[in-house]
Amino acid sequence: MEKLELDGLLAQITQIRPARAVGRVRSVDGTVIWVRGLAHLACIGDRLRLYHADGELGGEVLRIRDDLVAMLPDEGPEGVSQDDRVAVLGPPVLAPSNDWVGRVIDPYGQPLDGRSLSSGSLRRPFRASPPPAAQRRGLGGRLRSGLAAFDTFLPIVRGQRVGLFAGSGVGKSRLLASLARGVEADVVVLALIGERGREVHDFVHDVLGPEGMARSVVIAASSDRSPLERRRCALAAMTVAEHFRDTGRQVLFLADSITRFAEAHREVAVAAGEMPALRGFPPSTANQIMRLAERAGPGLAGSGDITAIFSVLVAGSDMEEPIADILRGVLDGHVVLSREIAERGRFPAINVLRSVSRSLPEAATEEENDVLLQARHLLGAYARSETMIRAGLYREGEDPLLDQAIRAWPDLDTFFSEAAPHGPHAAFNQLRLILRRSGVRPPQQRRRLSGAG
Repeated sequence: MEKLELDGLLAQITQIRPARAVGRVRSVDGTVIWVRGLAHLACIGDRLRLYHADGELGGEVLRIRDDLVAMLPDEGPEGVSQDDRVAVLGPPVLAPSNDWVGRVIDPYGQPLDGRSLSSGSLRRPFRASPPPAAQRRGLGGRLRSGLAAFDTFLPIVRGQRVGLFAGSGVGKSRLLASLARGVEADVVVLALIGERGREVHDFVHDVLGPEGMARSVVIAASSDRSPLERRRCALAAMTVAEHFRDTGRQVLFLADSITRFAEAHREVAVAAGEMPALRGFPPSTANQIMRLAERAGPGLAGSGDITAIFSVLVAGSDMEEPIADILRGVLDGHVVLSREIAERGRFPAINVLRSVSRSLPEAATEEENDVLLQARHLLGAYARSETMIRAGLYREGEDPLLDQAIRAWPDLDTFFSEAAPHGPHAAFNQLRLILRRSGVRPPQQRRRLSGAG
């Protein structure tokens, strides 16, 4: 461990520059600061440091035009005046280390929990390329999640990328915390993008707790931070996940939320001169989201995998809104949380009929897939007739399938809210018992009666 800390310190020392190129502020245009004298040295995305009478101000190169560089600052430009000095710091990098596990860090690798933090010896760019598509492994085996719904209807496998779609206030953060504590993984990397500062503290200390933090790295950029920092939060978290993946570990990546990542990118893109085109979002939004998602997934031979869960805030449960539509098209499954289910007190408020895991049917046995199919038939029958049932307009005996669905419904609804501490096998046994009590015949018995097998 001491050698690793020494290597990290040595890497930081070697990056110290005895001299930096310096330009001067020419003008301030809204949130953009125009700097002269750096156009031939700075690159798009480079970090800048502005020195003014009241202190310092960080920022990023957004545009280069003629002899001018457009700097988007991390904070408001108050106190900036003409001819203030601006230095080029170079491209942003991150140097994760094993000591980051159990810590809360900002997108620039600085600790937020009041303790010192050592860096690793390898400096990584924020925008890395995903592993070559033709050389990646396929999806791996089923992971235990600790929740009955995910261990049966919505299995998560190694390297899978899942979307969690929910409105505000329906239990999205608590579900993410449950997955952070329960899903099999060596390391959990959690990106809290644009959350309220109080919620970051509550999530880390109360929701995630010591058990969850023991194997987690939390990268946080609260809602008061600049759009640059909020956008960089997701990129930094993925960079940390890639560090642990490349050391051969299985990583669970959680992002809350991709919607706020997209909103932060919109602010940056508009400042860079890009025009909104997709219901208020610039055209580059889709590429930003897809590039981030593609960095997760199965790794190359000899490395680990990044199993990713991306949360998406959907207004009014509109699954066709731009961010949800973009992300849903590149994922291996999506989980929809329902406000109606949350309002009647069932958590997690998963709408199983609207949710799907594309790891099925491969992630389950033939008999397990048969059980899931029968359970979905019952759920669908009940959902189609729920209004009639609650109004008392249905009489038992009119529809055998609906009779089974009515008998199974209370137990199935309870099943989705239960933990599954003993894994998928025990969860499937419980689901079989529910179907048997409702009158559904076991698969083997149905095959004998039909003359098959």
